[in-house]
Amino acid sequence: MRLYEHEAKRIFQKRGIPVPEQYGVIHSSEELESLAVGYPAMLKAQVLVGGRGKAGGIKRAENLREAEEQAKEIFGLRINGYPVEAILLEEALEGRAACYIGATMDPATFNNVVLVSASGGVDIEEVARARPEAIHRLELIENEPELGPGQAQELAEKLARDLGNAALARELAGIISRLYSLYQAIDAKVCEINPLLLTPEGPIAADAKIVLDDNALFRQAKLLEGLGISGRRHDVAEPTPNERRAQAAGFKYVDLLPPDEPKEPGKIYVGLVPGGAGYGIFSIDEVANIGERFFGGKVVPFNFMDSGGGPTQEQMAEMFHLLMDDPRVDLIITSRFGGISSCDIFIRGLVQALRERHAQGKRVVPVYGRMVGTDLPSARDYLEKAKEETPEALKEMEIIVGNQKIMAEVIKEGLSRALASRRE
Repeated sequence: MRLYEHEAKRIFQKRGIPVPEQYGVIHSSEELESLAVGYPAMLKAQVLVGGRGKAGGIKRAENLREAEEQAKEIFGLRINGYPVEAILLEEALEGRAACYIGATMDPATFNNVVLVSASGGVDIEEVARARPEAIHRLELIENEPELGPGQAQELAEKLARDLGNAALARELAGIISRLYSLYQAIDAKVCEINPLLLTPEGPIAADAKIVLDDNALFRQAKLLEGLGISGRRHDVAEPTPNERRAQAAGFKYVDLLPPDEPKEPGKIYVGLVPGGAGYGIFSIDEVANIGERFFGGKVVPFNFMDSGGGPTQEQMAEMFHLLMDDPRVDLIITSRFGGISSCDIFIRGLVQALRERHAQGKRVVPVYGRMVGTDLPSARDYLEKAKEETPEALKEMEIIVGNQKIMAEVIKEGLSRALASRRE
């Protein structure tokens, strides 16, 4: 889970890593007047994706009037597809040079690595490709919580030499040591300063990046609470309204489209309620591939969902409600390979959702799918009885019972019917 820059800098401050003076975070340009800002100041879009500088998401303001104009411009941006909803205001720094310091894990060896470079303020991955000799690397075989005697100093001396200022080594060593200690203490995947500006007052972290290990968030409850973070977020964005709703209901769900992205005319948007996570990923690929092969690319998979692991009937009903409540969804493809999960619970949840929506006059999206596996006989009996009792409420549902058709055929038929219905 990636933190915003202003969150990472709060953590840096507590760990003794110098950062610019922080004036506050705003969510509209009108909030600027309420902040005690010392100009000149920097306005920095708070997004969880890279490229904000090139996109115009970082600006310097000499006074309040400039800050208001620039804030309006930044709030109007979409950076790599994501809207800017917050801006950090902080002290504008004057730097003589910039460097890079980072701690992460080597994915090949799973060893912790500390990296430093005199090439700060640029894409460090590009530096690694073009000039690998410009990066100094310390790989730690043992998973120690702190750097050993002399390790930070050795890296700092190499960095200071590259910067042409040997006198900086002591200060740089302290920052390297504290950054690595923080990386270990908060179960981070990445702790990074890029750039660390060399100012007349000393080295200051002009930017801050922290990515926490999702698997260790349970150990960081106090940290997250202190930052005011509840729930999880993506590495690129906050959870969407649909994702928050699914989280509250207790099942896994990911939107594949930004929540404010409008529908493309002529395309079929397919909501997916598959079985487990693996089958959820397969369903996305299968819908996209079939849409490309047979329907001219007019098919858009809408979401990932994991409905495996034994969900309750209420949870199953909510999965269908969630998708039908989104006006962009045209069709739902569903499947139940009953193993741990029950076909009987699955079909009862689906029927419950359709009956509730019919009774409340809510929009009903056609549901097409198949079920096979655990509790199939009782699920079949329940489905047949439900159709007899409430045919009008269930008229938009077609569930194939058993293995007469492979899922690819089921998906193709569902898409054909959806497109035919649209033409009518």
